[in-house]
Amino acid sequence: MSRNVTVGADGSASSLDAVAWAARDAETRGLGLRVVHVLARPLGLPLDAALPRTIREYVREAADAVVREAADRARNEAPGLEISTLVLPGEPVGVLLAQSRTAEAVVVGHVGPTQFARPLPGGTALGIATRAACPVVVVRQGAAPTGPVVLGVDGSPAGAAAVRFAFDQASVEGARVIALHAWTTWNAPLPPPNDPSEAYASAPGVLAAEEERLLGEALAGMRARYPDVQVERRSVQGPTRPTLIEASRDARLVVVGSRGRGGFAGLLLGSVSQAVLQHAHCTVAVVRGSPCEERDELRSTG
Repeated sequence: MSRNVTVGADGSASSLDAVAWAARDAETRGLGLRVVHVLARPLGLPLDAALPRTIREYVREAADAVVREAADRARNEAPGLEISTLVLPGEPVGVLLAQSRTAEAVVVGHVGPTQFARPLPGGTALGIATRAACPVVVVRQGAAPTGPVVLGVDGSPAGAAAVRFAFDQASVEGARVIALHAWTTWNAPLPPPNDPSEAYASAPGVLAAEEERLLGEALAGMRARYPDVQVERRSVQGPTRPTLIEASRDARLVVVGSRGRGGFAGLLLGSVSQAVLQHAHCTVAVVRGSPCEERDELRSTG
């Protein structure tokens, strides 16, 4: 299978929701679906430990049952979808990172009882999202499949990939985009003592206009490329975490970049990324920039 959406399956309800999301997405895009399960090891045994035949057979049978159930769920969502299944040894993050090199997207569940489903932010989903070679979609169990696609915009070169992904996703799903840019006044000039000059008094307004301009530049060309997608631009003065999480309440998907600066700086490097992945009320997509975009971002930040 060449072009595919890859989904991690572990038998949990959360991973089955991820399978359903991945199947619908693959069908809509005309792609195949690749279901991947990491072969479980008995608790406490290293990966290279020899196992008695009866235990090996039991573990393999359990793994086969997981991928069969996942494939059945996918077929129920998208009859006629081309589906392949893989049962691979290893650890979940490493296995899915390897699979991401040949996938259009990797999809995992938000939480569940086994390998693919440790509670975020310290588990499999965050590990994959920070290093995958393709977009990573973390599906929240029970999230509504309706509402807008919320796009976190920071204006960085690396964030351009997230913009393209959000508009493409909105187009194939028939959704509108809310392009959200959060900013604060920390970088506005502070007035010197006893100087009520108009320049300093107007600084917040100047900053707001500049942030609005940045948002417009980040979205440049998207209306022409996706004329079917309605866009609502929001340049919001406020902290990033609560702004983005609150916007996720009525969304079907939140899309963020894996690098960036400004309003959504360091989304996968600290508390903001952890908060978005753990507390967003909907499915979250994390999109890395291309190598060239990421090199540009590194140069621009020194």
